[in-house]
This record gives sequence, structure tokens and C-alpha cells, in this order.
Amino acid sequence: MGKVTGFIEIQRTKQPARDVAERLRDWNEVYLPYPDSTIKGQAARCMDCGIPFCHQGCPLGNLIPDWNDLVYRDRWKAAIERLHATNNFPEFTGRLCPAPCEGSCVLGINKDPVTIKGVEVSIIDRAFEEGWVVPVLPETRTGRSVAVVGSGPAGLAVAAQLNRAGHTVTVFERDDRIGGLLRYGIPEFKMEKRILDRRLSLLAAEGIVFRTNANIGVNIPVEELRAQFDAIVLTGGATKGRDLNVPGRELKGIHFAMEYLTQANKRCEGDHVPDAQTISAKGKHVIIIGGGDTGADCLGTAHRQGAASVHQLELLPKPPEDRAGDNPWPTWPNIFRVSSAHEEGGERLYSISTQRFSGNGNGEVTTLHAQHVEMVQKDGRTQFVPVAGSEFELKADLVLLAMGFTGPETEGMLKRLGVKLTERGNVWRDERWMTSVPGVFTAGDMQRGQSLIVWAIAEGRSCARSVDEYLMGRSALQAPLA
Repeated sequence: MGKVTGFIEIQRTKQPARDVAERLRDWNEVYLPYPDSTIKGQAARCMDCGIPFCHQGCPLGNLIPDWNDLVYRDRWKAAIERLHATNNFPEFTGRLCPAPCEGSCVLGINKDPVTIKGVEVSIIDRAFEEGWVVPVLPETRTGRSVAVVGSGPAGLAVAAQLNRAGHTVTVFERDDRIGGLLRYGIPEFKMEKRILDRRLSLLAAEGIVFRTNANIGVNIPVEELRAQFDAIVLTGGATKGRDLNVPGRELKGIHFAMEYLTQANKRCEGDHVPDAQTISAKGKHVIIIGGGDTGADCLGTAHRQGAASVHQLELLPKPPEDRAGDNPWPTWPNIFRVSSAHEEGGERLYSISTQRFSGNGNGEVTTLHAQHVEMVQKDGRTQFVPVAGSEFELKADLVLLAMGFTGPETEGMLKRLGVKLTERGNVWRDERWMTSVPGVFTAGDMQRGQSLIVWAIAEGRSCARSVDEYLMGRSALQAPLA
């Protein structure tokens, strides 16, 4: 693959980024394109490993060695064809996916893995620049119609595939704009919304119908969908945030991360938010509870809003710099990572348990009370034991709860449809991606639980194949999952 000795001669190169002082003054994307000569060299590091474990690391089954080799040989148009063969939206995954493929790269056994994600985004951005990505309409229409509820990555993947198969697809979104978490959960500095709008324009040109402000089970009866469409696909995500039930939770200034991020994204879109409803970090001491990607998104947003200080708290211990003995290749490396937001400032605290909040006479939060904990295994279960005498306080004018999501919202659509739920509260489905209600399917976080964008797209593609088979008796659509 590529240059036979490339992995020996060429070192991994981090994607170029704008200077911190510059990027904190705006909301534009942090990362810059790789120079062509650099990215060709990075692709050349893809080695002739025999068994490409990156395939098993990628839920989409992306043909990674193929397009690495094509980029190295300067065959960019062929590269985008191979990339689009398995991934409907590489411009999303190339920016937002944590790249489990890189964690499985054979080169990563004893060296830095190939910059797969960087090559991916370089291919799709080059393809758009060259005009190679154009609407592709189905040759014929089947006369069958499908309603897709939810316009995040899973819903868009379902819609794209079913439209490609010739079905008439309508996507319903309860918000005022299409995109789901891609629109209102991902900050502009990670993916500018022009990237999303560019792809949505293509999907609309291919014949997909988008309906906003359409809250199924609330302002649009589920019976209407059952009567008008031959199949329904539920892709509404796992949007119920995990709460923190400690004394003082009711104080003003404590918000779920998605409340904060959604509002910030709406303001970037140009929407007016009344002062009384504004959630801003400007001049405030901000506490982010949760050390994952959502917490990092809150961190970068708080920096740009002019926070006085930011602390990000994590219950778990600080990850090691390198793989631990019980975390061997090719499993996902649980190691210490620094995102672009962390490069910009703030302090990360590990092994911290929040005990309570206290506030002022106006009912506003002013202080977080916490203590250090130790993670231990007892009776086969993980427990967090308080460390005696480790209590401390932090100033807190704004607290953001970024501890993940517990599952889909069940009131409204799910309750009215009467679909079966799993023990964890997700939507149950069979091996054909069908729920307990005939003709109603599901994919993405709504049935899987909180996960990665690449899983959402992969499940959307697999679900679409099953829907196509249900409608037509057979399907020619490719699906990455069983």
C-alpha cells in the first residue's frame, strides 16, 4: 500500500490548526487543511499489513487502505468514489468522529497510527472543491414512501440510502432547522454549519423532503404518519440528559450541556435570544461536570464567550499517557487526550465527585462543593470511595452538566406509537431493525444508546437496507452491519 517504506520514513503529522489567540476571537473551525504534499505523505504511511484491522475498527467498514493508496498516487477522484462507497457523509466523520479506525491501525502497535481521519476529510473537501460531489437521483421511483423521524446522522443516512433505492422519503425534525445534534449540539469551531448545509442541499436536490417544526406525537399525530407512509423509521437519538441529583441542583445557573450548546449554536445562526433567557459564560466562573466530548464542546464555547475561569470535572481517574496492560491493541486506546478546546485553556480535574451546590440570596449558584474519590473494585463492581479530608470548593457562576445521555425521550411519539423498550430504556428492535410495531423501524442512538457519529451512520445504512427489503422483498443497498 502506498509507499512500501512510508511507515518507516515518515512520521505522523498533526493536522494544522489556527493559533489559539486568533481562534478564540471567532467561531470558525479550528483546524486547517493539510497541504497536499503533507497529506500524501501521511497516506503513504499506510502499510501493507496483510489484515487491515482498521476495517474492524470502523463500524462503516470504510475501505481505508484503498483510499490511502489512491491519495498517495494523486488519484483523488477515485479516492472519493471509494470513500463514498461506504460513507454517505465523510465530511462529518472526518471532522467529528474520534477515529476508532486509528485505534485499530496495525502501525499503532508500536508507532503512531496513520492519520486516517485527516486523509478522509482531505479527500471529501478536495472533492467538493473540484465539483465532483453532485446530486445523484434514482433512475426510477418505486411508488413507496418512508417517513424518517429525526434528522441527525442516523436519520440522514437512512434517508439518503432509501432515496437512492427509489423510495420517496420525508424527514421530520422537531427543531426549526434540519441536522439534529449536527446542527445544535456540535459547535461551529468543530464543524461550521456551512458544511452541514452543503450536504443538506445535495440531499434535497436528490429528492428528499425535509419538514421542520414537526414534533411527531405532539403537533403531528402518529396516526397521520401511519396513514400516509408505507414505513416509518425512528432516528430521534438519545436526548435525555443524565442529571445530577445533589442538594442545590435547583439553583439558577445550573444547566444541561445541550441547553447551553443549543443556544450558543442558535446565536451563531443569527437567532435572537432574549437577555432573560441567555445562558452565557461571559465573565463567569464556569464548572463543567463531565470529561467527555460534550464537556469539551462546552469548554471551547465558554472560552469564546469570555469565561473568567473554567474547570472541567471528571469522576474517573486521569487516563494513562499510553495503553495500560488491560487495554491492548486493537481495542480502543483509553489514554489521555487533549482536544483543541483543552489546548485553549481551562483546568481538568479527575477523580472528583460533586457533593452539593450552594448559592446566594437570589437563588443563584455561587459555589460547588466536591471531594476527591478513589475508584476501587468490590464484589466485581466499580465503586467510588471518598478520600477522607479531600473536600474542597470551587467558585461557580455557571454549571454545565455534560455527563452523557440516558436514552430517548419516551413521552409523545414513542408512547403513542406503543413501541417496546429495552431494560435500559432504548427502543427495542429485532434483527431486521424493526420495532415491536410492524412497519416501524429504528436506528442510531434511539435504539443503541449514546454512541458515536460513525455508528449512527452505519446503523442508518443497515436499517435502510432492511426497510428496502420490507418494502420491495429484496434490496441492492449496501449495509455495513448484520
